[in-house]
Amino acid sequence: MRIIGVRTAARLAALASIAFLSFLAVLNLSPRTRYSGPPPPFRRPHGTNSLKGIDPLLYDPGPPPGKLWYPGERGLANATLLALVRNEEADAMVQSMMDLERMFNSKFGYPWTFLNDVPFTKEFKLKTRAATKAKIAYEVIPASHWAVPSHINHTVLLESFDHLASLGVQYAKTTSYHQMCRFNSGVFPFHPALLNYRYYWRVEPNVHFYCNLPYDPFHFLADRDLIYGFVIALYDAPASIAGLWPEVVRFIGSYTLGSKTGRPPTTSIIHPNSAMGWLTDSHYRPEHTRNASGYSTCHFWSNFEIGDMDFFRSDLYQAYFKHLDESGGFFYERWGDAPVHSIALSLFVDKKRIHWFRDIGYEHIPYFNCPSRDSTGEKCACQAGMFTNGQGIDEEDCRANWFHYAGLD
Repeated sequence: MRIIGVRTAARLAALASIAFLSFLAVLNLSPRTRYSGPPPPFRRPHGTNSLKGIDPLLYDPGPPPGKLWYPGERGLANATLLALVRNEEADAMVQSMMDLERMFNSKFGYPWTFLNDVPFTKEFKLKTRAATKAKIAYEVIPASHWAVPSHINHTVLLESFDHLASLGVQYAKTTSYHQMCRFNSGVFPFHPALLNYRYYWRVEPNVHFYCNLPYDPFHFLADRDLIYGFVIALYDAPASIAGLWPEVVRFIGSYTLGSKTGRPPTTSIIHPNSAMGWLTDSHYRPEHTRNASGYSTCHFWSNFEIGDMDFFRSDLYQAYFKHLDESGGFFYERWGDAPVHSIALSLFVDKKRIHWFRDIGYEHIPYFNCPSRDSTGEKCACQAGMFTNGQGIDEEDCRANWFHYAGLD
């Protein structure tokens, strides 16, 4: 028997691997695009909430159903691309803009609105102005929208910061982070620069977009009477929101029975087709639900959201936000806008009016929404079905629960 050398064996193995990958490509079974056609009916995996290897994003379902509007076919919707951003984040904001302009907005020309609690610098304006041909508004947040509310006790606030920090809560002692969460939770749609807009697409600095988006997502929402679109759903840190769900429950009781609702006392404000199950699920992480006082902590990651500001301006939502705000939880705890938005959407509207944009390739470190192909059939510039490139955090994915309770659409 002939003994071959190590190098020769390595070359033969490499050639065999290349031949095998070529064979898969011929069969259209390349590892990157594993399945053509829509995914099968979703079944929640057992023992893990990770969708690694079975992610619906590994399938290629084609474009969304119904009429889609392409560039030049219809006027712009009443919408803006919205960013709350600091002057020192100019380069990171330009990175996000260049991606979104290349993949979407250069074909449509939706205006950008930048918000800051201080005036934007000349440098910020020059850099961002060069990244788009669309109109840009540079706006300062009114002091009354940003300030720590007068009902917050400063001594209790500092004690709460120390307590949260001892629990390992991120940004626990950063007052501006608490202010940002409160602003994004319920104040932002009343900024003077946004009052004439209905829809917004939230864009943060240093995010990436990986798939061509050839149709208008604002008209997509409006034509289908959808309220909100997301790409990533996660679990939150229970220590940051331990008191949130009890306050939500108190609000539901008080608002349902209150005279200002105009409803009979027995009528609940919870929509009959709500996603209550998603909010209270303890299937995968019972310790989260227990430590968050009955809330699963699942939420839509709101650094990406395409939404209808009329919902957030509604009497019901604003009563909900006012109740939470007066409880002090945005400062005494660290309630984020993501769980605050997600809870309201999941309780107060039909869950079928919340849309997963599976065809928008997106990354906000360290998580991804990466389809195998965009809605035109072109490959996306990321690894299909990859949820994260971090270590040991695949279990942070809460989409399995959302798909279980609300479906894939």
